Amino acid sequence: MKYLIALIAGFIACKSNSQVPKVSTGSIKLITQFKSNYVASRDIAVWLPENYSPSKKYAVLYMNDGKSLFDSTLMWNKQEWGVDEVLGRLMATHQIRDCIVVGIYNSGATRHSEYCPQKPFEMLKPAEQDSMYTARRKDHSIFFATKVFSDKYLKFTVEELKPFIDSSFSTYTDAANTFIAGSSMGGLNSWYAITEYPEVFGGAACLSIHWTGIYSDIDNPLPVAELEYLRTHIPMPENHKLYFDYGTETLDTLYKSYQVDADYIYKLTGYNETNYFSKEFVGADHSENAWRSRLDIPMLFLLGNKK
Repeated sequence: MKYLIALIAGFIACKSNSQVPKVSTGSIKLITQFKSNYVASRDIAVWLPENYSPSKKYAVLYMNDGKSLFDSTLMWNKQEWGVDEVLGRLMATHQIRDCIVVGIYNSGATRHSEYCPQKPFEMLKPAEQDSMYTARRKDHSIFFATKVFSDKYLKFTVEELKPFIDSSFSTYTDAANTFIAGSSMGGLNSWYAITEYPEVFGGAACLSIHWTGIYSDIDNPLPVAELEYLRTHIPMPENHKLYFDYGTETLDTLYKSYQVDADYIYKLTGYNETNYFSKEFVGADHSENAWRSRLDIPMLFLLGNKK
């Protein structure tokens, strides 16, 4: 309790070196350098919809790579998801339930290490793990700056961040109103989050999910381990929703075969069109602009109001 009180008192304020994302609708509360016992401190951007009121309750959507969600001027490629525009429009037209968005900034250099699913990674043989750790990008930099630590990242999200959000904002706290989403490695982490914490998250949206972890699927053992892990870690279909998608250009060309295998595993366990969505977007590439163009689809699927 003292930990939460200290956070509430000290973090809903901006430091001079943290820019508040600009939004077209709703408002942003930037929590700067949120401290954790598990991972490095980072900014958290909480988006509140128009007419947010403490007198009513809101569902909560946690999103990885929070810096890319609202304001393209903060991004190296000048692209953004347009989360405020898309969710603001869907709420204004009563197509989805009222919700807030918690944008979790990534750790920068160690992003791959904090997002990569740790338990499947640790199923790899030592030599296979070494091959992942030494894999390099086109610019010759490595993908994993440290050992994989996504279990700690999920503990931070579930044990530290979620209690803070629920005590600071007017939220529904149950799994039926708690969701997680992301793209690429952030999508892979969102998948891992709902498999590890099905009692916390009622749904996950995984856009352009980066099953491969690196930029190649040749002799890559990670997707096989992830699918093996999945077979024994599937959230109950009765009270969970899962969304997956991928494009056909740039990095997204790596994903189709693994997604088809994942679809098969989920459907064997009872998932159907009411709680499972998987789609290929022909011509779509691996970018914020691509995810923005179809963001309404996963939002309607996870948060849609019943007719």
